[in-house]
Amino acid sequence: MSTPAAELPPHVWREGADAGSSAAPPLLLLHGTGGDEHDLLPLAGALSPGSAVLSVRGRVLEGALPRHFARLAEGVFDEDDLRARTDDLADDLVTAEGRYGVAPGTWVAVGFSNGANIAASLLVRRPEALAGAVLLAAMVPYREAPAVSERSTGAAPGRWAVVANGRRDPMATPAQTAALVAQLRRAGVAVGELPHDGGHTVDGRQLPALAAIITAGGPAH
Repeated sequence: MSTPAAELPPHVWREGADAGSSAAPPLLLLHGTGGDEHDLLPLAGALSPGSAVLSVRGRVLEGALPRHFARLAEGVFDEDDLRARTDDLADDLVTAEGRYGVAPGTWVAVGFSNGANIAASLLVRRPEALAGAVLLAAMVPYREAPAVSERSTGAAPGRWAVVANGRRDPMATPAQTAALVAQLRRAGVAVGELPHDGGHTVDGRQLPALAAIITAGGPAH
């Protein structure tokens, strides 16, 4: 079991050119297994060039590979650790909001794989932490969705997510994608789907559509 984080993990912070603009929300970048705080920085410029950016390194090591939470085997999450690390990340965001002058709960997470999974967990467990999330190659975080954490400060209306998974992804399979979408919707999240024909990757051809969703403040209903 982890403890509440007193200091931010290794991270990159970039001021936004359009700070405070609703069309350029602050971005939280969450890398995949084996990545670090630099991996997704190129995506920020493509998705919302005017946004402030916080990119954090996962606090867990799997061998030498950074992750945001532990797993028991490939595709099998340590859900106790996931809950604890989700709370830690939500607390990290509160720290970052105070340090960098970000309005509480305005972050849009952009997560790939392991990073997308903890972003989805934030939406269901600590809903006040995010305004929305771009979930790339994402799996369902919990076998059964947990109740909102006792450490949550309350629900955040208007939360949204877009799930951009590959139809040929051997990990985030179509069944996983359907379960993820259902779990998020049961939690009150407005969910859009943007599938592509690839595997466990980011399809660069989707970036303009994802950028438009961020600018619009969520997927069209």
